[in-house]
Amino acid sequence: MTAPAVTAPPPHLDGRAADVPGPLARLAAIGRAELTLMWRSKLVLFGALVTPAGFAFATRSAVEEMDLSDTGLTAATVVLPSAVVFALVFVVYANLVIVYVARREELVLKRLRTGLLTDRELLAGAALPALCVALAQCAVLAVTVSVAMGAPAPRAPHLAVLGVLSGMAVLTVLAAATAAVTKSAESAQLTSMPLLLVSMFGSGLFVPFEVLPDSVAEVARRLPLSPVVELVRGGWTGELGGGGAVGAFAVAMAWTAAGAWAVRRWFRWEPRG
Repeated sequence: MTAPAVTAPPPHLDGRAADVPGPLARLAAIGRAELTLMWRSKLVLFGALVTPAGFAFATRSAVEEMDLSDTGLTAATVVLPSAVVFALVFVVYANLVIVYVARREELVLKRLRTGLLTDRELLAGAALPALCVALAQCAVLAVTVSVAMGAPAPRAPHLAVLGVLSGMAVLTVLAAATAAVTKSAESAQLTSMPLLLVSMFGSGLFVPFEVLPDSVAEVARRLPLSPVVELVRGGWTGELGGGGAVGAFAVAMAWTAAGAWAVRRWFRWEPRG
């Protein structure tokens, strides 16, 4: 009796690992696709490259009319962190709310979830181009404002870097959380407006904490972007002590954790009914 022929198993069943892309490769693939879409959208590019500079200029005009003599601040140390935060708000938060909602409504997120991508990789990959552009925009605005307004070199640059990175984390998760309650890309501008307005007028972007009443300033320092302003400003002035830096970072991480919990609880991967 002839033995049955033995055929070689398919490559993915022969005990050898298939050529599966790793997490970094998957993130890079999603990031490249999103970067291409960002580059093709003139409206997105305008919001990312021009709008933050316009708000920074408006802040300078407002701050130069303030009396900062009793605050220990200069116009430059007020405008500079504001310019950095404006870049983060418009490039990361406002842009990502639209990205997440649009990809969900187009069923892109639903299709990609059927592959190798995890939920975290999918959200992080979509955010990658915005984060890279925001980082570059922060550097450009920081140098531009420093030169234009005669700001000294940062005395504690590690605090400024910590502020920018924590701001990216906060705004990325808050963008995904906002997208969870946004029905369409067209309505994203409305749902993202509350955070934008609260941040502009309560997080020290236009009005420094030092000129606010103590009770109001104490509440304002607990807002999502207030720690970013404090850390970036402390990076330039060098006057933010260790306790203040730890407290500001803790507030930022608390908002990041709250946003991440909201995303896990309410984020939708399919179009809203």
